[in-house]
Amino acid sequence: MKKNLKYNLTWLGLAALVYVVLLVFYNTGVITMFTDRIIVNIGINIILAVGLNLIIGFSGQFSLGHAGFMAIGAYSGAIMSINNPTYGGFFTGLLLGMVISGVVALVVGVPTLRLKGDYLAIATLGISEIIRILIVNMRDITNGPTGIFGILQFTTWETVYVFAVLTILVVANFVHSGPGRATLAVREDEIAAESMGVNTTKYKVVAFVLGAITASIAGTLFAGYQQSVFPKDYGFMKSIDILIIVVFGGMGSTTGAVVSAIVLGVLNMFLQDFGYVRMIVYALALIIIMIFKPSGLLGTWEFSVKKIWQKFTKGDDADASINS
Repeated sequence: MKKNLKYNLTWLGLAALVYVVLLVFYNTGVITMFTDRIIVNIGINIILAVGLNLIIGFSGQFSLGHAGFMAIGAYSGAIMSINNPTYGGFFTGLLLGMVISGVVALVVGVPTLRLKGDYLAIATLGISEIIRILIVNMRDITNGPTGIFGILQFTTWETVYVFAVLTILVVANFVHSGPGRATLAVREDEIAAESMGVNTTKYKVVAFVLGAITASIAGTLFAGYQQSVFPKDYGFMKSIDILIIVVFGGMGSTTGAVVSAIVLGVLNMFLQDFGYVRMIVYALALIIIMIFKPSGLLGTWEFSVKKIWQKFTKGDDADASINS
């Protein structure tokens, strides 16, 4: 308990420091409207990548349905915000999206997560497409393919930052908990875990539900920032975009997901002026990284203040012993 508290306080202290730095940059005019959009999108991608990494990297389940759960959150937030254009309405939509996504993930997760590999990927992709098609055809509620306009901009960089920090803390604490260790056991060897009495389906479903909820949160925040939602924004390619971030950073590393979202977001910013060439350069950068670092930028490595501190202190001790 004390270890988790110390871990959380360390991360919260680091998050507070980054927040202060960003606040200074905003107040001094260093960050423009363009860079603000980049920062908000990076924050939303962090939430999405950390949630998907829990499913793919930590539980070992290949899912392509993240965009569908993001769409649930986006439309829940948009519909509630239109009917009640206040922060109360917006956050009610956020909570509603979390509940709906959690229930849908639970209902579809129990039968589909018994599948493995490519079969599971196809099944989750099908679920995502079903959600999108339902949104398109529920015209009275979702306005069909036309989408929903006129949402007030409830999402700010502060809101995204807070939810990104909370998502990282929740996922990190889950991974280091008893259920998290059981989930890791399922990833390493499902048959061995099951033979030791681990309810493999249960822990896979728990990870899937948590990942779906984080996707829903990201969807609501995205809708609140874009001030509009369209079904086409939550298709197959959106799930691929999130998957790229996870693979690029390193599957099984929360730190990698965060770093990857930041690196790809900054890269995308610098390539904005290159038009269609931007996507070619972006793709080439991904290919080069995958060739020379197939495990991703960080592999399964996690940032640890304790490890870094021990490294420096051991180095000092070694120097002292040599000098003596």
